Amino acid sequence: MTAAPSGTEERGTDGRKKSSGGRRGQAVLIVAAVAAAFHLYGAGISPFTALVQRPVHLALMGTLALLGVGVRALPRSRAGWGFNVVLGTLLVSSALYLVSQNEALVARSGSPTGVDLVAGAVVVAAVLLLAWRATGWGLVAVACAALVYALAGPWLPGVLAHRGYDPGRLIEQLFLSTEGIWGVPLGVSADFVYLFVLFGAFLDIAGGGGLLIALADRVAGRTRGGPAKTAAVASAFMGSLSGSAVANVVTTGTFTIPLMRRSGFRPFFAGAIEAAASTGGQLMPPVMGAGAFILATWTNIPYGRVALAAAIPAVLYYAALLWAIHFRAAKVGIEGSAGARSESVLDRIHLLLPVLIIVLMLALGRSPMRAAFWGVVTSVLAACAVQHTRPGLAAVAKSLRSAASGAVQVAAACAAAGIVVGVASLTGIGLRMSELIVVVSQGNLLVALILTALGSIVLGMGLPTTAAYVVLAALGAPALVELGVPLLGAHLFIFYFGCISNVTPPVSLAAYAAAGIAGSPPLRTAWTAMGLASAGFLVPFMFVYAPALILDGTAGAIAITTLTALVGVVGLAGAVIGYVRGPIGLVRRVVLLGAAVALISPGFVWDGIGLAALVGAGLVGVPLAAAPRSDDTRASPSRSSE
Repeated sequence: MTAAPSGTEERGTDGRKKSSGGRRGQAVLIVAAVAAAFHLYGAGISPFTALVQRPVHLALMGTLALLGVGVRALPRSRAGWGFNVVLGTLLVSSALYLVSQNEALVARSGSPTGVDLVAGAVVVAAVLLLAWRATGWGLVAVACAALVYALAGPWLPGVLAHRGYDPGRLIEQLFLSTEGIWGVPLGVSADFVYLFVLFGAFLDIAGGGGLLIALADRVAGRTRGGPAKTAAVASAFMGSLSGSAVANVVTTGTFTIPLMRRSGFRPFFAGAIEAAASTGGQLMPPVMGAGAFILATWTNIPYGRVALAAAIPAVLYYAALLWAIHFRAAKVGIEGSAGARSESVLDRIHLLLPVLIIVLMLALGRSPMRAAFWGVVTSVLAACAVQHTRPGLAAVAKSLRSAASGAVQVAAACAAAGIVVGVASLTGIGLRMSELIVVVSQGNLLVALILTALGSIVLGMGLPTTAAYVVLAALGAPALVELGVPLLGAHLFIFYFGCISNVTPPVSLAAYAAAGIAGSPPLRTAWTAMGLASAGFLVPFMFVYAPALILDGTAGAIAITTLTALVGVVGLAGAVIGYVRGPIGLVRRVVLLGAAVALISPGFVWDGIGLAALVGAGLVGVPLAAAPRSDDTRASPSRSSE
């Protein structure tokens, strides 16, 4: 559940509306400012050790959550409010206890005191509460199942059984080491995610979001279905920075969905475009919503290699989406926008400098933390350098609150995911799950991929993308690697399906958020978004079977594989929409879908079959069918959703 945007009215425990101002608003601003200063100092001036950076990060995020930032509304009862206040206070004090006793804890490693264990138990409980308030029950259920699994090992059947661990040993693993709550997931949140969220917030208040939309409009605004293509390109830009499909929908979608509706797209289709485009933003380099940093840290693969490998699959995803928009626009008779919006670009072009600096630093091999630091610094300098982009104090305060809200949700998810990872490390369940996948699939790679994809989608429905990826990286990736999938390909495969769950019914949060803005039926919007994002379900299989798509091969192999895959995703878009050079019937749509899959599959034989099927299905012919149905006709701007 996403938090209300900063500055909006909220409900207090007595049910009355309260503003983001007043004492609570001032407290939020102070803590957010302290958080910004702490992370910037650690990134650009003097780095902290892991067992200082991560606990302080969680303490700051826990304090913000205590103040109601980035979390669901509190129960109306005063008892519920008091319980959350007490537990939040204990979280902060226990995390700071770990920081203050850091050296002593290292000295008595393996022999925790009673106070150590009590502090650890409090942090585990508080993390679960924080995750529930920030993300809902899905992640909490997974983390609780992991805890039960660690304690109940001797009584479990078959491959799931293990020797079991007492509560003290479990708490020691989760609280007093960097293999639990303070592990890689929370480390990424503390080191990278907060800074990139802060960077995006500062850039947005200066007009960077509007600049990206204006640039996208210059690229695609005058083509057929231009406003929808503008939305797709702009959401790719913004989604890469925001790291949240839902957050991207509610920001860019506020502008792009009404624009698409005015141009003639039906409300459900406009919402679906925004949801699919926002979801793909996390797959788009260079930032990938900080997902690339998590993947690089987890696999020890250089960040630059991860970002380059993700480039071609991301292009294929958006190529399929843009062609689907084009075919839909042609099908319902929406022309290009002759009078494309003339918002100025040149007077804000300097706001691209921070983005270029981040890309350049990452390309030169600098750490993501240092790149994010200079991105924040240069975004502030660039915004203040020109009068009309210089933010006022109120705008700066809003950006600090906005960054805090997004960071709380990520920190909560990463801390809870750390519980799962810690239990997996302690019990060896990751290896057992990998064995189970290998056994069930009987060594068949395709079956193993399908099982892993289904698991990633199911987990992703209830978890944020980062948390879903971390859990599956610990449980599912080893099986794929064992079956011969390259390490990078295995982790990208899992990451893709964790992302695509945002538009996979029945729990497709990005699509539901877009439906709310578009005023369209949520489920219809979700199913349509799933169709538009269909390339996201096939592209991961493509780069597993054709590693050239992730730049693992010769230049010739990469070029040929990319070209045939591009033709394949165009065919896929035509099959989804039911239109190529004219409307096509069900039989040709099925043939076209088969052709797309054949072209996506590696090998010259499959490419030949796919090209022949495309000719038969009508990509180069003009197979006209019956006129479009009444619900496909162009909607007037005032026409409401069904």
